[in-house]
Amino acid sequence: LEEWFKGVLIDGIIGNLSGLFDTVNTKVGEIAADVGATPQGWNSGIFNMIRNLSESVIIPIAGAILAFVMTYELIQMVTEKNNLHDIDTFMFFKWVFKTYAAVLIVTNTWNIVMGVFDATQAVVNQSAVIIGETSIDFDTLIPDLEAQLEAMDIGPLLGLWFQTLVVGLTMNILSICIFLVTYGRMIEIYAVTALGPIPLATLGNAEWRGMGQNYLKSLLALASKPF
Repeated sequence: LEEWFKGVLIDGIIGNLSGLFDTVNTKVGEIAADVGATPQGWNSGIFNMIRNLSESVIIPIAGAILAFVMTYELIQMVTEKNNLHDIDTFMFFKWVFKTYAAVLIVTNTWNIVMGVFDATQAVVNQSAVIIGETSIDFDTLIPDLEAQLEAMDIGPLLGLWFQTLVVGLTMNILSICIFLVTYGRMIEIYAVTALGPIPLATLGNAEWRGMGQNYLKSLLALASKPF
């Protein structure tokens, strides 16, 4: 009976460890793929939906905001010149150029954002955070585990079985956390990407351009998270 119980515990311990390594191998492989994935490469269906939403809904809203911002900018320029008493023709050329640049940025926000992600992901891939084979070979790591377990008494084997069971449960919880973090990050990326034209529409005004600058900073920080 004692030998039978030891055999059950040894089989349970080896099974727990084998399942534990399988979970680690799978999740590390998924992380390796997600680290190097761009928004369009992660899920093309969601990517196309977000792009259509940005181009059909967000850009018109950003255009209205841009019109208000540039009109306010023109009013400021006029009042600064003593209500046109100190007229300077160059300021109108300056305003037209700023408006053209702002329109160009807003209408090309998607290309700008994708360029940022492509650049940062290229750096991530070249940094070789996770490359090559990521799996853990159970037999190579502990070649004589079964012999070591057979030399142990029932008490230590029971404690070890319980420990491996808890560790396996912890790894399953960790797998769920990895899933939530990965999908949460990509949802955040898609949200930031879709809403990009709105904050960038404020870059044309000195008082409000902080919103657009903060957006660019958060975009760079988000794109560089895999580091």
